[in-house]
Amino acid sequence: MITTILVPATGSDLDIAVFRSALTVARAFAAHLEVLHVHVDATAVAAAMVSDAGVGVGATVIGMVDQIEQDASRREAKARQSFQEFCAREQVVLADTPIAQGAPSAQWVRQMGDQAYWVAELGRSADLLIIGRRTDDPGVSVDTIETALFGSGRPVLISPAAGLATLPETIIIAWKATPEAARAVGAAMPLLSTAKQILIVTVAEDQGSDEEGARLLTSLRWHGFNVSMSRLPPGPQGAASTLLAAAAEQAALVVIWEPMGIVGCVNGSSAASPDMSCGVPRCRC
Repeated sequence: MITTILVPATGSDLDIAVFRSALTVARAFAAHLEVLHVHVDATAVAAAMVSDAGVGVGATVIGMVDQIEQDASRREAKARQSFQEFCAREQVVLADTPIAQGAPSAQWVRQMGDQAYWVAELGRSADLLIIGRRTDDPGVSVDTIETALFGSGRPVLISPAAGLATLPETIIIAWKATPEAARAVGAAMPLLSTAKQILIVTVAEDQGSDEEGARLLTSLRWHGFNVSMSRLPPGPQGAASTLLAAAAEQAALVVIWEPMGIVGCVNGSSAASPDMSCGVPRCRC
């Protein structure tokens, strides 16, 4: 069951799409959204920049701190306004303690310091993290996503640029018989329970067999899921790209184990790619 979802709000143009994806998931589970904004420590950031550049202290550094703080304050104000307007528009109840209403709720959480640290730190107590990422948007950094993934121990959904309006009815499990893949499927079980169809996809390699996928298929059918299986030849760009391309064709949510690059969601709206900046939504764990 997904009960709490951590959602970083950066003050970028991508925030609304991330909020939309988060609310779509939250509505399916009546979950609580913890919308986190991390206000950067201007002094620490300036000190790091000065250290890297080898610049001496003085008026230049003071001016740098002031500029960083002004930019950070603008981002925070924009992020909070976007959050408040989104919740008002979508009629999401604001609450910082559990409420028994069978509908999503949300709260604003503010921390000061390093974004990656706080996303991972607070993410450990959430059931799911939903993060936005695009190469042309100054939102959550790749470092933050990687820290959230490896530091929180929780699944991380990478929201598509347009957000998720609905949960896809088809879920593809990119499967290989490894502990990482098993953990990924376990983390995705709440989402699997919402699917009308589940497709287990394996990529033919030197090792492994159809029996690996067949065992998972049998196990998931015991859960009452509608499951089928497909085995693909490896593509020229590797197993991850092959699996994501298959998911994009199916307009599906895809579960992929982390050493391959993701545990995630695909809506088929853009070309599949294992790169986190592409338009395909993914949930890594």
